[in-house]
Amino acid sequence: MTLDTIDKKLIQLLQNNSKQTTKQLSLQLNLSVTAVYERIKKLEKEQVIKQYVALINKNKIGKSFLVFCHIKLIQHTKEYVTTFEKEISKLTEVSECFHVSGDYDYILKIYVKDMAAYRDFMVTKLTAIKHIGSTHSIFTIGEVKNTTAIDL
Repeated sequence: MTLDTIDKKLIQLLQNNSKQTTKQLSLQLNLSVTAVYERIKKLEKEQVIKQYVALINKNKIGKSFLVFCHIKLIQHTKEYVTTFEKEISKLTEVSECFHVSGDYDYILKIYVKDMAAYRDFMVTKLTAIKHIGSTHSIFTIGEVKNTTAIDL
């Protein structure tokens, strides 16, 4: 699917605030409400727009301790990779997991309450997963930039 300039502008508007009505969007795009509705439906159908979410203030829910954890598997076999990915997907503390190149095999983005909660997570959940050779944790000091919007 090729995106035209109106599609790109519509996506930017939705990335900034997906709760806008088609009426509000139509005024910003100089299109009819029906045209905006049809474009949104097309973007959803083509999976350009995958889903709509509410972004949560992590401080308000007691999950403001952000850790990036690098994982190295014992071996990089299909069985070990499959097992690890299946198990890591079950851990609710892990918000994102990336298979990466370099010294480590995976990078995890983990939100917990505090250092004690992270230690408990490491001891009882993460290190219980088979085939992990080593871990390396990086604790964040402060947030400089955090966005979910992708520039078009």
